[in-house]
Amino acid sequence: MIYLVFSVNFRMICFLLTILLLFGPIGCLNFGPVSLKSERSKYNMAIQKTNDEQLLLNLVRLKYRDTPFFLEVSNVASQFRMKNKVSAAAQLESMVKDIFNLGASSTYEESPTVSYTPLQGDKFVKNIMSTLPLKTITLLFQSGWSVERVFRVCFQMLGQLENAPGASGPTPKLAPQYKEFLQSVKYLQELDDRDALRIIYQEPNGQPQMLLQVSDDAKTSKPALEFARSINSIPSLKQYILTHFPTPDQVQHFPVIMNRGKELRIVPRSLLGMLFYLSQSIEIPKRDLLKGKVTLTKTAKGEDFDWFEVTGELLTIRSSDEKPLRATVRVFYRDTWFYIDDSDLNSKSTFSLLTQIYSLQSGSIKSTEPI
Repeated sequence: MIYLVFSVNFRMICFLLTILLLFGPIGCLNFGPVSLKSERSKYNMAIQKTNDEQLLLNLVRLKYRDTPFFLEVSNVASQFRMKNKVSAAAQLESMVKDIFNLGASSTYEESPTVSYTPLQGDKFVKNIMSTLPLKTITLLFQSGWSVERVFRVCFQMLGQLENAPGASGPTPKLAPQYKEFLQSVKYLQELDDRDALRIIYQEPNGQPQMLLQVSDDAKTSKPALEFARSINSIPSLKQYILTHFPTPDQVQHFPVIMNRGKELRIVPRSLLGMLFYLSQSIEIPKRDLLKGKVTLTKTAKGEDFDWFEVTGELLTIRSSDEKPLRATVRVFYRDTWFYIDDSDLNSKSTFSLLTQIYSLQSGSIKSTEPI
């Protein structure tokens, strides 16, 4: 009798184990796609978050005249391993039939490998310290960014109008020239808002140029006439040529041909210059100002200059002793929290533009051994 019970139970266990082994792997078929969907989003958000934090951190470093450092994620690899466990136990007694226990469990392990590449040497000079190409600036405008935001961030001179060129390096001691430039690009923005402005890139004889083209209907409008006046050009022009090469003297005496347009010397910033420029938008804690940890810019009258007159409409980076709760990005540096408020849409837009420029300049990152 004992033999018969054992025989029945053993056959039942074997049957159930066979079912588990045959149909258990079906769950594994969904494991790959499900894990990919879940983990890819997590890695995407983690890399985006740390990239934003690194960019904000370097802005703060530059304001304090500390050394910036860029560490790029060059490769992310992740391995998933699934383990299945099946157990069986039976109680073999002559008086008790068909008593047995079955168990099954599955676990998976993730092994991520992240590779980092420091941006230094030739790549740092080429991507961070070289002026932004006119072709890239044109691409930014054509991809939907406003002409005012792009010009204010990317250019430090338009014709003879200065856009705080001294701010493209460490904070200057004297207040910059900027008001005429800001007003001039606001006229361009008015034309752009009316869909009356086109910006085109060309390279005649290998010389990079940006063409500002005003529509026929708008060339005699108030913003078009005011823009022409602000750059000392004759009114009602349909086209302006922005280029690196003419010197200010050549531009002043350059004959304007109605069907060609007026040439203007343009001076773009480097990415590092943009970072320095936008670092002026940081609210510095009073204790650091009193201790002389940052440069205080003075007006010609010896009064403190407010940099928010230059960058306030573009970007505001706030500071707090306590961790901010409503921040789109934040970093803790020098015992202070620096952050961008999540409801500050202008600042978020400019910061997003800066991240795009950084991505365009960084280009492809050569993969290295993981660290």
